[in-house]
Amino acid sequence: MKPIKITNRNIMFTQPVPQWGCDMNLGLILGAKHNFIIDTGFGSGSVKPIMEYIDDDKKPIIVINTHSHWDHLWGNWVFENCPIIAHKLCREILEEHWDASVRELSDFIDGEVHKCLPNVTFEGNMYFPDDGIELFHSPGHSANSISVYDAVDKMLYAGDEIGDTDEEIIPKINTDMATMQSTIALFKQYDFDICISGHNKPQKKDVLGRMDAALQEAWEKQSK
Repeated sequence: MKPIKITNRNIMFTQPVPQWGCDMNLGLILGAKHNFIIDTGFGSGSVKPIMEYIDDDKKPIIVINTHSHWDHLWGNWVFENCPIIAHKLCREILEEHWDASVRELSDFIDGEVHKCLPNVTFEGNMYFPDDGIELFHSPGHSANSISVYDAVDKMLYAGDEIGDTDEEIIPKINTDMATMQSTIALFKQYDFDICISGHNKPQKKDVLGRMDAALQEAWEKQSK
């Protein structure tokens, strides 16, 4: 995992995933009162570089799972004594599917994996005003997706709501196109300069226009 400093308090940790032709990105926000870790990857090995990076920083850690797909949360157990936040539906899905995903995808495990579900859930928005952080529901790629907005550094963490490559800027939609369109419109309401996603390179806000165009093209093809 390679740390890339995006702003003074936002660090992206990235690892190539050759099987997918893209990267895996985890996020770290060094807040005033808390350190926020966004997604936990393939296991303890994925989050080890983050823990080393903040080794001398004693602020409490808050973990955020952007959605229920396995590659975003297998390292949760490292933080089992910390708040691990996700959408309510995310926890419900994981309660049913965690064990099966580990059995079926064990080749991807990095370090150790132990079952550890989110222990704090919400459905609409969640705020950490002292840190300038907002969490909000942003369905599209999945019905339980959430995103993270850093109002201090004008950063948006969109999970997998942005496609894995510039050529496929719309993610796989596991809801429907109308829901995806609504989330793109929601993102436009936030004042951000840079967006970090789960697998693509950092994007500027103009990515939303490209997503709109790509979604419209896909919609037209589907309608024919």
